[in-house]
Amino acid sequence: MKKLLFILIAFLAFANGNAQILDPAKWTTKIEKKSESNYILTFNVVIENDWHLYSQFTPDGGPLPLEIIFKNQKGNFTLVGKAKESKTRTAYNDIFEVNETFFEKKGQIQQEIAITNPKLTEIKVDFNYQVCKEVCINIEKSFTFTIPAASKTTEIATIATDLTTIDSAKVDTAVTNTDVNKEQVVTPEKVPVLDTKPSKQRGLWSIFFIAFLSGFAALLTPCVFPMIPMTVSFFTKQSKTKAKGIRNAIIYGIAIIFIYVVLGFLVTWIFGADALNALSTNVWFNIIFFVLLVTFAASFLGAFEIMLPNSWANKVDNQADRGGIIGILFMALALAIVSFSCTGPIVGTLLVEAASKGGIAPIVGMFGFSLALALPFMLFAMFPGWLNSLPKSGGWLNTVKVVLGFLELALAFKFLSNADLVLQLHFLEREVFLAIWIAIFGTLAFYLFGKITLPHDSPMSHISVGRLSFGLVVLAFTIYLIPGIWGAPLKLISGFPPPMTYSENPYGVGNSKGGSNASAQILPEGAHLGPHDLIAFEDYEKGLAYAKSVNKPILLDFTGYACVNCRKMEDYVWSDPAILKILQEEVVLISLYVDDKRELPKSEQYVSKETGKEIVSVGNKWSDFQITRYKANAQPYYIVIDIEENMLSSKPESYNSDINAYKSWLREGIDRFVKVK
Repeated sequence: MKKLLFILIAFLAFANGNAQILDPAKWTTKIEKKSESNYILTFNVVIENDWHLYSQFTPDGGPLPLEIIFKNQKGNFTLVGKAKESKTRTAYNDIFEVNETFFEKKGQIQQEIAITNPKLTEIKVDFNYQVCKEVCINIEKSFTFTIPAASKTTEIATIATDLTTIDSAKVDTAVTNTDVNKEQVVTPEKVPVLDTKPSKQRGLWSIFFIAFLSGFAALLTPCVFPMIPMTVSFFTKQSKTKAKGIRNAIIYGIAIIFIYVVLGFLVTWIFGADALNALSTNVWFNIIFFVLLVTFAASFLGAFEIMLPNSWANKVDNQADRGGIIGILFMALALAIVSFSCTGPIVGTLLVEAASKGGIAPIVGMFGFSLALALPFMLFAMFPGWLNSLPKSGGWLNTVKVVLGFLELALAFKFLSNADLVLQLHFLEREVFLAIWIAIFGTLAFYLFGKITLPHDSPMSHISVGRLSFGLVVLAFTIYLIPGIWGAPLKLISGFPPPMTYSENPYGVGNSKGGSNASAQILPEGAHLGPHDLIAFEDYEKGLAYAKSVNKPILLDFTGYACVNCRKMEDYVWSDPAILKILQEEVVLISLYVDDKRELPKSEQYVSKETGKEIVSVGNKWSDFQITRYKANAQPYYIVIDIEENMLSSKPESYNSDINAYKSWLREGIDRFVKVK
């Protein structure tokens, strides 16, 4: 009994020690014959809840995109087009300041190939990809497809062997080593669209809220606002009863919503749920949209008016005289056409911005916009007495239009900045971008204070309290932007200007890195300045040797260049004065980047005894070191060790935004080093 109990305890301890090996993406594959020489390779993946697997189309500068390597392609087969993906999600990453594209829950990738070597019997494919939740994991998978025998005339689906990077005998039983399942053959010409609805719908709510505010802004323009009393009076006077007038006004409001929602639906249907999503990082898309927004801004500022043909309005207006529900529908359409010079630029901006989010965002955006536009017509028809409280039309309506013009102009440079970032031209670096915004919002402040007038402005002897108040807000925002040129982070507009690393000087104008105290000191051999100018080593042996020379414990940091939560820990936890002081004075920091693509010298390349994987890059080496030594493969991953390489912390630490908890964990390891020293 004691022996049995001992074995059970040992087994549980062993399982617990290895439970850090994570593999949240499970793959199945098949090959299908399309023609005599062409085949479809299909990769299906099921992803654990809350994990993201990054697409091959996620832009540079953020998490690592999926990389597909066809190992035996040369002389054997050619690729027919780019690998196709099922539905993905795109969301803004405020750490890397890019839109990242990823799979959630499940995904599918298909690649068509054309066989050029009739003697070819198998196809070997490697996947390099990153999956993230609270930690990130860089994973390499190898697949081997067997070419169906030529004598078989029917389409054959075979299962590719998934050579995982983890030995199944050394992994927690909850993690499967080989993802193999037979599947039915599907039509190879079309990639099935998988249902990968995001678990969180905050993106759609934000689109709705912004669109609703935009609709309210459009309501306060010269093209729409004067229509409210005119339209409500028409319904109340032409209707035989008050109830009928209210009913007709409600139908009119619903018709407005219907027209704009249909517009959103058409954009989604014509271009596809994610077509503009994919275009959002395209250089030409961003340049064209920059030109469009500048044109819209010029129209709002009074240079010209963008109008639909008068013949359209006349034809629709004639149909509105028919009466009944059809007539009311045409009245709503007439409003959309007549007010286009004011609403068109706003609708255009909203549609592209919403469509770039993918899915049903254009429909949600148009619903929010039209709801704000329609509500006043319905409410004032129900309560006609409210019309007396409406402000009279006047110059203030044009002021709203001009303010929207300035906002459109500022937004335009965001799209030009996107193109510049992708091309790495460095024409619109952070300082230049901020200088342009300071000029735009500074000019807007002068306009609101009445120091500048534009073509359609009415003469005024004074400015209202509301205009003065808004002018002060804009002026305060302008002043807030100014320190950004000297390196201030400007968290209020995070994501709009280029990142601080994309600037003439990452430390701000007039502040050179060489002038800082941290960089003025002589660095130990093999060290460099890491986050917050911390002395850090990227080579384990050199860092260990230095720790021995100064007799300090080591903070071992398994990280990655494209690890989101690694950057969050550095930006928000390591920056805390108490934590930073510990890192500066009490430990030797060794940061090992598992996604470092630099190739190792041939003499240092090897095959891992733990995983059987070829170790050819610096990142492979540190990843294998983490798996072999600590039975873990996630980042960030922190361990406090002594100069004899013994673990001082009771357990490793991962992503933890609780500063006090992280400090306590650090202190525990450091205090143990002091006691045994």
